[in-house]
Amino acid sequence: MAKRLQVILQDPEYREIQRVARSRHMSLAEWVRQALEAARREEPAGSLTRKLEAIRTAAQHEYPAGEMDAMLAEIEAGYLNGPRA
Repeated sequence: MAKRLQVILQDPEYREIQRVARSRHMSLAEWVRQALEAARREEPAGSLTRKLEAIRTAAQHEYPAGEMDAMLAEIEAGYLNGPRA
């Protein structure tokens, strides 16, 4: 469901945002939606404390891993061969 958002701006701010939107051949509303989306993407998802706790918990375990050179070669081969279907 779409929601309406009202933002009150001073005239100079409004005109500047309007100018930028026009320069990009966008409506003011589309420019604002994209600006909000960009700001949202920059926000970290989840709590830093929870992320650090998950890393600390994982670091307490021993997971099987190959030799570093072999793993890097496999990764590089995967890049060169592309995704498998």
